[in-house]
Amino acid sequence: MAGLPGVLGEPIKFVLNWGRRYSLWVFNFGLACCAIEFIASSMSRHDFMRMGVIPFAHGPRQADLMVVSGTVTDKMAPAIKRLYDQMPEPKYVISFGSCANCGGPYWDSYSVTKGVDQIIPVDVYVPGCPPRPEALLHGILRLQEKIAAEQSGPGGVPRPDPLGAGRTAAPGRDVSALTAPMVAPPVASGD
Repeated sequence: MAGLPGVLGEPIKFVLNWGRRYSLWVFNFGLACCAIEFIASSMSRHDFMRMGVIPFAHGPRQADLMVVSGTVTDKMAPAIKRLYDQMPEPKYVISFGSCANCGGPYWDSYSVTKGVDQIIPVDVYVPGCPPRPEALLHGILRLQEKIAAEQSGPGGVPRPDPLGAGRTAAPGRDVSALTAPMVAPPVASGD
């Protein structure tokens, strides 16, 4: 029985990563024209629900994927950070379009943030102005590959905080309870 947790560790990691990979609830943060392309990718022609992506979570507390699409202004940046902080772990971010990636054609404006990665960690960048729905589908596939390769538990690789506050933004998920040895049943006392 001593080797049982070691034997079950890999299958449990596989099952957890498989579940996270194919049940992504999306919190769309549509800020400009790229949001229309995001909506198009959720419609019947492209239908990213067939890939295990559920569009339009009710709020940040029910979502595990944030898609930031459009121009991020300095005034909107604190709201994005606050909503990202409200999302439960593990959480992922796709930066969708040139404006979200680096400021796009407005990069030299005094009020535009030079990419959403200045305020929250980004897992996948989707280029384009505006990017096609197919590009978002490709970005989702790349994210699902990253999720499948993640290490669960204490050995997980934390992502650095872009603000440099010395904390990690996404620690590995603790699954020690799933790999703990079996508990012996209580011994009945003789009456």
